Amino acid sequence: MLKSLFAGVSGLQSHQVAMDVESNNIANVNTTGYKYSRANFSDLLAQTKSIATAPQGELGGRNAVQVGLGSQVSSMTRIYSQGSVQNTDKNTDVAIQGDGFFIVSPDGGNTYKYTRAGDFKFDSGGNFVDNGGFIVQGWSRDDETGVVDTSAPISNINIPPGLTTPANPTEDLVLKANLNSGPVVESFAPAYEVATTSTGDAVDTNGRVISSGDMGVMYNESGEALSLQDSQGVWASFKAATLPQGAAVAAGAVALDTTFTLDDGSTVNVTSAAGPATNTALNNANAFMAAINAKSAVTGVVASVSTLGELTLRNENSNVTAAHNINFTDNTGTSGIASGSSVTAYQYQYSPTSAVYTENANKTFTTIADLRAALQAQARADGGAANGIEVIVNEQGKLEISNTGTNATDDYDVNFRVTAISTAAITENTRFTSNMLALNTVIPAGSAGKAYSQAFNTATHSASIDVFDSLGSKHTVRMEFRKTSVDSATGSTWDMVVSVPAPAQIDTIAPLDEKTGSVKFNSDGSLATFNPPNISFTGNNGSSPDQQINLRFGTTNAFDGMTSFDSPSATSGISQDGFTGGDIVGIRIDQSGALIGSFSNGRSFALAQIGMAKFTNNEGLATEGGNVYAQTANSGDPIIGTAATAGRGFIQSSALEASNVDLSTALTQLIIIQRGYQANGKTITTSDQLLQTLIGLKN
Repeated sequence: MLKSLFAGVSGLQSHQVAMDVESNNIANVNTTGYKYSRANFSDLLAQTKSIATAPQGELGGRNAVQVGLGSQVSSMTRIYSQGSVQNTDKNTDVAIQGDGFFIVSPDGGNTYKYTRAGDFKFDSGGNFVDNGGFIVQGWSRDDETGVVDTSAPISNINIPPGLTTPANPTEDLVLKANLNSGPVVESFAPAYEVATTSTGDAVDTNGRVISSGDMGVMYNESGEALSLQDSQGVWASFKAATLPQGAAVAAGAVALDTTFTLDDGSTVNVTSAAGPATNTALNNANAFMAAINAKSAVTGVVASVSTLGELTLRNENSNVTAAHNINFTDNTGTSGIASGSSVTAYQYQYSPTSAVYTENANKTFTTIADLRAALQAQARADGGAANGIEVIVNEQGKLEISNTGTNATDDYDVNFRVTAISTAAITENTRFTSNMLALNTVIPAGSAGKAYSQAFNTATHSASIDVFDSLGSKHTVRMEFRKTSVDSATGSTWDMVVSVPAPAQIDTIAPLDEKTGSVKFNSDGSLATFNPPNISFTGNNGSSPDQQINLRFGTTNAFDGMTSFDSPSATSGISQDGFTGGDIVGIRIDQSGALIGSFSNGRSFALAQIGMAKFTNNEGLATEGGNVYAQTANSGDPIIGTAATAGRGFIQSSALEASNVDLSTALTQLIIIQRGYQANGKTITTSDQLLQTLIGLKN
């Protein structure tokens, strides 16, 4: 009978403990990061009245007869299920989604405590602390390397109030861009920026001669590629070829027999039969003129007759299909014109490999500078070295011819004519011809008149970015690219000019504020090479001199930087790693737990990173109040690392993890515990009544 009393007492005690546990759960229903607990019941040792026996013969076995002695709370289980994450308006609040604990220390890292409550803040000393003043542990940014090393031991997170970041001079300038390789471009510029009128050489504002580049890759004013091929070009003349009047043609029965040698070396024979013996010199001259002019479409030669019967031959270089030179032979000596040769036009032919512009001979050119020099040389040769004919390339990229000289000996009236080179072997380049045809005009000697071609343009592209010196001062670096050549086998080449505004400098030779180089591409549009790989920047403002800035244009034979495809030239990305000094204006926390500082200079970078611990057995941790846990022998050692790695959860900023207590479940559990407690109390009262009955038997 007494056993039932003690069993009831043990039941009351067990349920009282369970009530304490559940009451604590309900009390912490709004505690940040709280994990509820559960009381686990087990029975007490039972009294054995008879032991179990095995079957014997025909008699079956019997079970043991045991009477239990009550119950006990054998253990407590803390349930580490995820609590709901609630957003807050505080940027230093953090919640863990998943497994893991924040690490805090009350003594500078000598001992560690662990918590799921991420209600953190900065104290007056810049320490990152919880509500109990424990300092959050993690990793801080190294001032020298600028890196948060998460492989180092953890320590107190401290961000000094009023933190400033010093200026960081630019070390790398990264450019990603496409330079148009196509036959039509939208971005182009004149062949030259500035041209001098004294020598005709193209120079920039610093006096440096500008490389015009290969004319094979130039464009007209509509952005269409000239695409000059080897030997394409024009016939050009500064004055008409004339075989002047000689003696009058003989009178009487005189025949004409002449031979004209054409440009290609073939000959055309022009004849006129003898007339009657009564013919005058004028009659015969008119007959000869008619015979010569009948072949003008082939020879290019036009004859005229004076009133005295004198013949003049002239070639205006005005017929594309006709010969462009007079090369005349009188086979009978009766034409009245002395035999001889007078050249009216020369070939100006494109050659991608060599330029030859000898006076009084056919010429080749590679660049527009070559073409200008060839025209200038012939203009002077046709008159005299002292004549005032000048050929330049002006700032619009146009060939410009002027004739200002008044020297009676050397100067002459310019009658400039251009026709295309068009043969069975050479196809006319219509775009180049069109550009040159605009020069066709007459410019009298000593006049103010000028002749202009259409503009010769080059494909261009430019990009600019501000870089920073050691003082944090900004300087604009401008990169200009100009297409200069194409090789069908290897790819294209673009000249490059990198410049900075004075008084800064990036070169050791004048002009000091710019540096020239080139960028080459492979035939598939990938980057082949570029030069220079870096610039040596000096601000001349008190900052550190010879600041090395690396130019990062991409990987050789790859497409991760600069490319040259048949698509518009465009900059897809440009960046640099320098910045001026700044004061901290705010801190935010990312999913990895990094504390990102925002500074007044627009820069943001990690100042520290929150450490997280993971345990083999979370239930083995011991609670110490204040929302913190301590390591025990059964929890295992903490595995410390960053959030979202090795099974640790990720961090959500501006949020807190709520208690995982389910109030409806907790209240239901209260009812169950209450009924259990009442039932155990009933066991005691019933046992008491039985004892009363037993005692009453004596009476």
